[in-house]
Amino acid sequence: MTTYSVSRTIDAAPQVVWDLLTDATAYPKWNPAVIAIEGSIREGETIKLTSIANPDRQFKLRVSDVTAPSHMVWWDGMPLGLFKGVRTFDVMAQGEGACVFEMEEVYSGLMAPLITRSIPDMTESFQKFADGLKEAAESR
Repeated sequence: MTTYSVSRTIDAAPQVVWDLLTDATAYPKWNPAVIAIEGSIREGETIKLTSIANPDRQFKLRVSDVTAPSHMVWWDGMPLGLFKGVRTFDVMAQGEGACVFEMEEVYSGLMAPLITRSIPDMTESFQKFADGLKEAAESR
């Protein structure tokens, strides 16, 4: 299993952070890790994401487990448990007008050891995502 994660304390209300996380059209404005997102970031929807980690590939991700304004999951995978990538977003209130943002991506399945060899290191992309979110939320 391969895992990437990032955490940031953000001086903004959870709803401000949530609004940024769920507005697909705004991602390229605040998120230097994302080139484009097509679709609606709502439970049950599929979005198409192009990221700096692999700009030649468009990822089709299912949005699930949405509990506004605190939790959301994006995932993609292969049938029969061969491979699955799951990205979890959590926004937790931290006192008045602040929150902690956490994002984690876990790759699992029988083919994960082979497939993850071709996936670029996501550490820098995750850092840029979290830093961009923090800056955008705190500037509102």
